[in-house]
Amino acid sequence: MKVVHRTDIGRRAVNEDRSWAQRLENGYMLAIIADGMGGHQAGEVASRIAVETVAERLMPLAPGLTGPACAEALREAILHANNVIYEMASQDERYHNMGTTIVAVLLNGENGFVGHIGDSRAYNINDTVIRQLTDDHSLVNELLKSGQISLEESRRHPRRNVVIRALGTDAEVEVDINPIQLEQGEILLLCSDGLSDLMTDEEIAAIVSLPSLSLEEKAERLLRDALQAGGEDNITVVLLEQTDDADNGIGKGVE
Repeated sequence: MKVVHRTDIGRRAVNEDRSWAQRLENGYMLAIIADGMGGHQAGEVASRIAVETVAERLMPLAPGLTGPACAEALREAILHANNVIYEMASQDERYHNMGTTIVAVLLNGENGFVGHIGDSRAYNINDTVIRQLTDDHSLVNELLKSGQISLEESRRHPRRNVVIRALGTDAEVEVDINPIQLEQGEILLLCSDGLSDLMTDEEIAAIVSLPSLSLEEKAERLLRDALQAGGEDNITVVLLEQTDDADNGIGKGVE
């Protein structure tokens, strides 16, 4: 499996996104994106803690676990990160109300699970067909699902960045866990809303499905096009591609 992750600060003063992608020594592939929120750089702290805590929690995972056991391990790791962030925010006024989104994938071969809270997303892309694997925990998505606004209106809504569920803002939080299967040649994309708010699913799929581009070039092109579309927010992407090449997938750790 090949994996690439890239981030850009966009037009923000601070990059509050954090990403991590690596094959663990126990054989699992783990990739994470967190998009922090909170004043005085608290969002940057929250996203860093989220990524580091989840990764540290899953590194000693026993190899060859069953699907349900992997799902529970991912859920527990994310909930543990929630506790760590919430406790820090409760004890230090500088970090009051800090929080972060999170989307994380844990793969054992071609099978695995996506866990998420907030509006950072996971997509499966096969040729030009793109399928969103996560459901945004956002105000705009609730309005869209209830029929109060259209898809086009949701892309321009003034409160499109308001999340209704986040990691670390409450003592208890619910984690969405969904099973996935990554077939040969398919690509899994994780991204912060700095990408998905500025590019349509079709635009994303058109780039990721280009056979002439390497995985690294696809990640760079996604960042470039999001920046050209406005780039108001931090932009972070992780791409994972199922291949026969066992030498790929080491990753670069945290960005």
